[in-house]
Amino acid sequence: MELKKTSTSFEIYGYKIIQNLGVVRGVTVRSRSIFGNIGAAFQTLAGGNITLYTELCERTRKESFDIMIAHAEQLGGNAVIGVRYDTTEIMSGVTEVICYGTAVIVD
Repeated sequence: MELKKTSTSFEIYGYKIIQNLGVVRGVTVRSRSIFGNIGAAFQTLAGGNITLYTELCERTRKESFDIMIAHAEQLGGNAVIGVRYDTTEIMSGVTEVICYGTAVIVD
């Protein structure tokens, strides 16, 4: 079943939830490379947005979101409600990003 919608709220306007399939999640663990750290260190000298870290964060969040969507589809869901992100630093330079929500079937 193809996923139709995701939402941070617990409903999707215009759709009726007909079945709750449970929690789904996507977990990604990333580390910063030595080359990325060196490049980011140069960017900090100029100040402003550190694009190397911004791009790494965006890729990591997208990857965890995509894994969550695949998990919802495996359960037969066509929507995910209550979508959230959380991060944990596992050790210095290694971070876990989890995207989670509730898979549902909407009509």
